[in-house]
Amino acid sequence: MSGNIFNSNGTHVGVVDGAAIFDLKGQKLYHLKGINIYRLSGELVGHLNGAQGSDKRLDRSTDRLFPARGSS
Repeated sequence: MSGNIFNSNGTHVGVVDGAAIFDLKGQKLYHLKGINIYRLSGELVGHLNGAQGSDKRLDRSTDRLFPARGSS
């Protein structure tokens, strides 16, 4: 699975490549199993809303996993 991750406000915050989630700078942050997001240590920390296609949206409570940044 590959695609983009958007926060609940529609801002592009990450990228999925296989079972890995990367920030926009290319740093691996999390593992993805289904819709569940895990820290690299294996701790469950959030989930994606059920989305179809390559673009995924974070659940509002999971937005905190990707710190807000200024507009690009």
